Amino acid sequence: MTQTTSPASASDKSLETMRKFAETYAKRSGTYFCVDPGVTAVVLEGLAKHKEDLGAALCPCRHYEDKQAEVEVAFWNCPCVPMRERKECHCMLFLTPDNEFAGPNQEISLEQIRATTQPA
Repeated sequence: MTQTTSPASASDKSLETMRKFAETYAKRSGTYFCVDPGVTAVVLEGLAKHKEDLGAALCPCRHYEDKQAEVEVAFWNCPCVPMRERKECHCMLFLTPDNEFAGPNQEISLEQIRATTQPA
């Protein structure tokens, strides 16, 4: 089944790539997705869309004056420097088990993501 996406949505291919990356990274880093799967879905959609538009998975939860310049610096490319160095994820995508917003999951399906991010 092929889904149509709005111009603001990432393609299924990009979203699936980002979903697999996030699951692998969560397991490797011992982190978990947010207890609210909607948070995880929206962040993954933003990362996938940035990957398509900018060529890198730039953190979608920050404001940038010049997104392309930020991509080149790579500080906020996911996983960002604060995440890699201190396990601090501003987006609440990768949460340590002791974080009050951490859920039990390190996996999310494409269907779960689309259920949250697709316009009605």
